[in-house]
Amino acid sequence: MTFQVGLTGGIASGKSTVSRLFASAGFTVIDYDVIAREVVAPGSVGLKRIVQAFGPDYIDDHGNMDRVRMGALVFSDKNALAQLEAITHPLIQAVVAKRVDLVGSGVVVHDNPLLVEMGTFRNCDLVVVVDVPRETQIQRMINDRGMTRHEAELRLANQTGSSERMSVADIVIDNSHDIGALQDRVVEVVAQIAVAAEQRD
Repeated sequence: MTFQVGLTGGIASGKSTVSRLFASAGFTVIDYDVIAREVVAPGSVGLKRIVQAFGPDYIDDHGNMDRVRMGALVFSDKNALAQLEAITHPLIQAVVAKRVDLVGSGVVVHDNPLLVEMGTFRNCDLVVVVDVPRETQIQRMINDRGMTRHEAELRLANQTGSSERMSVADIVIDNSHDIGALQDRVVEVVAQIAVAAEQRD
């Protein structure tokens, strides 16, 4: 039997770093961003549905979904975002369910930036939220991802707010300090998860 841990955080929160540290600790990590790309790969049902919904302009010359064009659309049009999610989310959840079944036992981490939006947190035994101040997120997006301040603020506006993520959190990891502090905190959290998993068993 598996112990399900939800891991989420806003853009530029450091969630991916925490995910890698969890994997290094021996937890099985299911990366929803990777699966989201798989379900719209060339030849997939997901990509076919996207063409039907949005038209061929959203497919690039190599037969892949044009992520830049689609991103520009969905981050400025909530209806388009809802339409895209209605196509991709059920496909993602079906893949995740199969992978959890294959794992069989141990700690499974659901690395999902949309843990709250997709409702995935309801299926988790414990939820970990990586949190940083909003201004820190903006500065990281500007410095690390080359975004303008306007682009960064628009991206944040289209995400679930920190307060909504915190409302479902069992454990919060504050990542507003340096990498050493983050690593120390993750060691503590790994121990907490291990204890919780043992107690559940």
